[in-house]
Amino acid sequence: MERGTSPTHSRANEGNTGESSAGMFGSGGSQRGFDLKILFPAIILIVLGVVGIWAINRFVNEERERELTQWQVRLGIVADSRVAEVNRWLSGNLADLNALADNESVQLYVGSIDEFGSDPAQQDQVDGFRQYLRNLLQVAAMRGGFGEAGQDAQLNFNQARVGTGGILIVNNEGSVVATSPDAPPFDGALRDFAAAVAPGESTTGPLTMDARGEPTMTFVVPLFAVQSDQAATAQIGRIIGVKRIARELYPLLRQPGDTTQTAITVLLARADDKVFYLSPIQRPGEMAEPLGLSMELSTPDLDSAYAVTVGNGFAVDKKDHGGRPVLVAARAITGAPWVLMHTVSYEEALGAADNRFRALTTILGLALAMIAAAIIAVWRHGSSRRAAEAAARSQALAQQYEAQKDLLQLVTDSQPTSIFILDTQNRFRFANGEASKAAGITPAEMLNKDIAAVLGPASARRYLELNEQALRAGAPINNVARIETDGGRKVLRSEHIPLKERSGATAGVLTVEHDITDVVTEREKRARTLQNLVKTLVSVVDRRDPFAANHSTRVARVSRAVAREMGLTETEIDTAEIAANLLNLGKITIPPEVLAKTSDLTEDERRLLRNSVQASADIIQDIEFDGPVVETLRQAQERWDGSGQPRGLKGEDILITARIIGVTNALVGMVSDRAFRQGMPLDAAIEVLFKEAGKAYDRKVVAALVNYLDNRDGRSQLADMAAAE
Repeated sequence: MERGTSPTHSRANEGNTGESSAGMFGSGGSQRGFDLKILFPAIILIVLGVVGIWAINRFVNEERERELTQWQVRLGIVADSRVAEVNRWLSGNLADLNALADNESVQLYVGSIDEFGSDPAQQDQVDGFRQYLRNLLQVAAMRGGFGEAGQDAQLNFNQARVGTGGILIVNNEGSVVATSPDAPPFDGALRDFAAAVAPGESTTGPLTMDARGEPTMTFVVPLFAVQSDQAATAQIGRIIGVKRIARELYPLLRQPGDTTQTAITVLLARADDKVFYLSPIQRPGEMAEPLGLSMELSTPDLDSAYAVTVGNGFAVDKKDHGGRPVLVAARAITGAPWVLMHTVSYEEALGAADNRFRALTTILGLALAMIAAAIIAVWRHGSSRRAAEAAARSQALAQQYEAQKDLLQLVTDSQPTSIFILDTQNRFRFANGEASKAAGITPAEMLNKDIAAVLGPASARRYLELNEQALRAGAPINNVARIETDGGRKVLRSEHIPLKERSGATAGVLTVEHDITDVVTEREKRARTLQNLVKTLVSVVDRRDPFAANHSTRVARVSRAVAREMGLTETEIDTAEIAANLLNLGKITIPPEVLAKTSDLTEDERRLLRNSVQASADIIQDIEFDGPVVETLRQAQERWDGSGQPRGLKGEDILITARIIGVTNALVGMVSDRAFRQGMPLDAAIEVLFKEAGKAYDRKVVAALVNYLDNRDGRSQLADMAAAE
């Protein structure tokens, strides 16, 4: 039975085993399929998550570095521009003193005072030399900002007093030769500093506080013997300038147009283990006077300690003297042992950016999660529909771009100006009809071609140089060029505008060029006509008054020189010259016998002569000039103190051109021979002007005239004009 039942049992077991195996196989197959379907998307999502997080972090870090780089460039530009202004100011002060030191009259007079100062027989001449040097120093101090302008008080030599600043001339023995008004006494620290300067060297002194509590600097230049080789052994003294610098130096630290709220710019100096703040710190809620703050160099992360240590650099992880995090840019001053530091608070510079980056990280993270969910949701969605939609969108954008391009071409082709765009490889990216007409090919043929290949190397060079200037400046630049062509001269005005892509990178330069030949030709023709008219009118006056022939011409030339010396605009310079030329035009209304009269004039005759200037203005009042020529003539007889005619104007109410003519007309009139008298010496005439400065004449104009005569070869030019008559 066992053998009978055993096969049955075995077959049953086999059947059960087969079913069980089949069931197990089927069950196992289902499990593997489920795992693969879940595992594959899971792997994709994990990889996507890792790559996404890495990409988000990299993107945010790059954006932060870009923001930081922009601030580095921004702070660097401000620091560089302020350093340039400070260096220009320092060199300008030394240049003012060197101009005095190079004056041969100063060299000769100082040498003569040292040589004859102890000879009683030469005292009158020595006193005259000293008086000349005092007058010259007074003018130089007024022009250069040393001391307080307008003070007439003069110092006795070696007399101690508290001065606010000025210019001193001392000899090699340390004795004062001459000073400007309000110059400080040459003793104590000032004498010690000057004595420590090596012979033949120019230098600037440290920034200190004077007796009035004002920041002051000292400038020293050597004075050499006349016609010497300017070696150290040829030094006969020094010129020392002492200046209160708060009004000139500290405003240079402010950047025009800077809109930051927490930015400060200060000058620093290092001494031993401390850093000193040389300039004031001014911002809301805080005020530090110049030289009123010093910090230990060992202060952790101190911005000023970093600045004086590196000299030139940029840092983002520093703190200011109040412990606030700041971004700092440092630049060394070449003209003095200083460092300029420009800072802005971290919160203002990068605070908003950090918040934006954190928000961006959160948004991108959520976006990544949404993308992952979308991948799962659209896993089985067909890609053909997306491809079709993308193709449709691409075609629509292409059509929109072509329409905009056609519109741009149509609009620019209607303009009478040449318009084209060059990329950074100097290839044409766009050109309108006028540009293609100049090139001799169609706009389509110009695209992607190098400008040198289209226009030729010589013609292309001007555009490439101007484009390079615009790219370096990062701003539009304008240029006017005069070009000789086969058809004659052409005048072209072009504007070169750097173009930016959305990323901020420079995509190229847009050039807009106008032909202004007709406008310039008409303007030059008008100017020539006006010049010929002025010459004709002046010749009429010269024929009427032979004793004052060429007087107006001399006044005009000296007036132009003085106006240029004062740094006036070209329109003001031309106005002074034209008005001076027409000054005596009104004499055509005066009888010839009065003009040629050698005896004393009657009161009526004097009144006729006085009113001739106003008659000059009446004659030309309907002529159109670029500047206020007519009004200049009407005010030419006004006086600084208000005692002139015809309206009694005073001070700055008188046009500067009229003030110049008043001084130059007086000088030329005094040194010129007339029918009833001989001209006086030039130095005597200058002395008269000095006495009347502040009364009849503007001090600044008198100072500019004297500087022109003594330092700009004006004396010889005036003598040449007189000899040519």
